[in-house]
Amino acid sequence: MSIDREIEMFLAFAWMLGHIIVLIVGVLLGVAYLTYAERKVLGAMQRRQGPMTVGPWGLLQPIADGVKLFSKETIIPSQANKIVFLLAPVILFALALVAWAVIPVDKDWVLANINVGILYLFAISSLGVYGIIMAGWASNSRYAFLGGLRSASQMVSYEVSMGLIIVCVILCTGSLNLQEIVLAPRPIWMQIWLFPMFIVFLISILAECNRAPFDLPEGESEITGGFMVEYSAMTFALFFLGEYANMILMSAMATTLFLGGWLPPFGMWFLDFVPGIVWFGLKTCAILFFFLWARATLPRFRYDQLMRLGWKIFLPLTLLWVVGTAGLLLAFDALP
Repeated sequence: MSIDREIEMFLAFAWMLGHIIVLIVGVLLGVAYLTYAERKVLGAMQRRQGPMTVGPWGLLQPIADGVKLFSKETIIPSQANKIVFLLAPVILFALALVAWAVIPVDKDWVLANINVGILYLFAISSLGVYGIIMAGWASNSRYAFLGGLRSASQMVSYEVSMGLIIVCVILCTGSLNLQEIVLAPRPIWMQIWLFPMFIVFLISILAECNRAPFDLPEGESEITGGFMVEYSAMTFALFFLGEYANMILMSAMATTLFLGGWLPPFGMWFLDFVPGIVWFGLKTCAILFFFLWARATLPRFRYDQLMRLGWKIFLPLTLLWVVGTAGLLLAFDALP
């Protein structure tokens, strides 16, 4: 192997490593300040201030919270399976980061531009169930086990409707590559047709992330914290980071599938001077605001209501929409 070839490989590796570091640091900062934004938004909606003490306007509060959590002692229950107990939060957090490999945050700004990116995303998001089941079982607590089972059944139920919604998008764009999905032409009739699926997708990602009003796996009034009840300090912090990283990931997925990714909104070509990553960030933040708004305004569902919504309403609706989408594309000869 020539020296020039070795230098070229080293530079490619260094670029990829730098890209990964930038992405991970960006996600971790996003998670930290999403917690700050959540407390501020909830405070505004409840006519109070939220964090104001640590740093100017409370901007250093997430750092203080992180230092506090990571400096505490990790307590492992004596009856717990220690290896599985410690592995569960690591798996959940790692999967929330690994999924970002195929998310295009700007044109040609993606770690792995693979042709089956959407399948990769769906597979990674489905694997998160294992981390939660492991946490619920390894704690050797009835509350934790019940919370883990609740979360697993909830996530599996809503992944079915999410998968069918993604099939509708794939039919309309003709690709499994996320960059091609963003760049695919979408006439106004197609955007109107997919809009109901966008609404269903937003509700489904609330359930997928165990967020209010579907936060039943952590129901404090019923099972005192669910699958996280025995976790403390660093292990609890990893669950916390994983949950908020999943929120950002699902918002980025919705932006990529329905909102045009890094492209200016509503086809405003005269706004092309704004960097694509800025548009991507603004759209993702808008969907994250929906997460916070839902938590501030909606009461928690009963578990039977949650299951009925997923299996009796969303599943038939999305299945019907897949058939309708295929029929519409064939009837008007609009297959991509």
